[in-house]
Amino acid sequence: MTSLCANYSFGNYISLHSKNNSVPPIKRNFHSSYGIRCSNIQRGKLSDPNYVTIFDTTLRDGEQAPGASMTAKQKMEIACQLAKLGVDVIEVGFPAASQAEFDLVKLVAQKIGNNIDEEGYVPMICGLARSTKEDIDRAWEGLKYAKTPMIHMFIATSDIHMKYKLNMGREEVVERARSMVAYATSLGFEHVRFSLEDATRSDKEFVYHIIEEVIKAGATCICVADTVGCNLPNEFAQLIVDIKANTLGIQNVILAVHCHNDLGLATANTLAGICAGVRQVDVTINGIGERAGNASLEEIVMTIKYRGEELLGGVYTDINTKHIFTTSNMVEEYSGLKLQPNKAIVGANAFSHESGIHQDGMLKNRGTYEFISAEDVGFIRATEHGIKLGKLSGRHALKIKMLELGYSFEEKQLGDLFWRFKSLAEGKKNITDDDLRALILDETI
Repeated sequence: MTSLCANYSFGNYISLHSKNNSVPPIKRNFHSSYGIRCSNIQRGKLSDPNYVTIFDTTLRDGEQAPGASMTAKQKMEIACQLAKLGVDVIEVGFPAASQAEFDLVKLVAQKIGNNIDEEGYVPMICGLARSTKEDIDRAWEGLKYAKTPMIHMFIATSDIHMKYKLNMGREEVVERARSMVAYATSLGFEHVRFSLEDATRSDKEFVYHIIEEVIKAGATCICVADTVGCNLPNEFAQLIVDIKANTLGIQNVILAVHCHNDLGLATANTLAGICAGVRQVDVTINGIGERAGNASLEEIVMTIKYRGEELLGGVYTDINTKHIFTTSNMVEEYSGLKLQPNKAIVGANAFSHESGIHQDGMLKNRGTYEFISAEDVGFIRATEHGIKLGKLSGRHALKIKMLELGYSFEEKQLGDLFWRFKSLAEGKKNITDDDLRALILDETI
């Protein structure tokens, strides 16, 4: 099948991973199906043009979701879990925001940012900073302890933001961005990520201009943000294509995207960006974040895992997907943001089946109604086939469930029991094992 990304050219990139091994390693018990971990860090490039780096911002943008604040201990545990997942970059927080935020960034930089595993993997540790010397200084003081620190700087580029929020003209914004990127590199940051806030509502010619200037000043990664989640996938992909075609020096940096979910398109837009040549994606566990949230790590990673070779030009990540479900549960518990049951990949119903037709198919072959393997994301089923009995369940599912409980029936007995079960299920949402045993007892009498 022809790749959806066949018309896009992918540029040259290199790894974010270090091969130095100076501290006891974390054992992640994971080996990429591609047999490699990218190596040979150089500023702004990836050696494998098909490798997509995962920039996780659960602890920064994710925590900005209303009601999602977490303790320092909880955030440290999540950071450890993100390292087990194998994310390439952990954006820990905003060091200038508070002393507590600074202390956490520093601690993660010291502990997780130096814990190199047996394959040479250690995540980049990143902190957010506005384009001011005060923010950049604070970021350096917290991040400099990491093996590979990254600063994530940003400035708004849309007319509405520049006029009403920044009260600055275009050239003032360009000069501020250029001078502050240069300042960050002068402190010792080798990895300077620069984001254009509200890029999707910005004038394209201005976008090309400011990107060119910050690249000249030393930026190694450029992030295009759909800050208000207003783009459709085709227009977002076109923006990336236009930036690549019209911006001098863009081939020398990593191109990233940060998509919000206001129209429910964060995942689709991020994938569209990948098709257009983006090789770093901003994600959060469970898609949490400001307003309607961000692109979901689990959705992006599993889409790449299952469709990357066939339809996305051969792209891949090095995420250990078997840690996804555990990480999702941890973030749900610590953030207090409950998942919708039908959330893709990690929702309670993602691998559960109640319809009789679906249950019959699942009992015969799980591939009939499950494209993604539950085991691939570390989901442990209560039952082998994910069968949940309810009013839409059929005889086959009831028979298998009874066998699991240790009961076997002749066909006529099963038929009588089935209709009694259907009557019960019409008035009760959740059918328990005790409910079924009570039906059996009544049938036996």
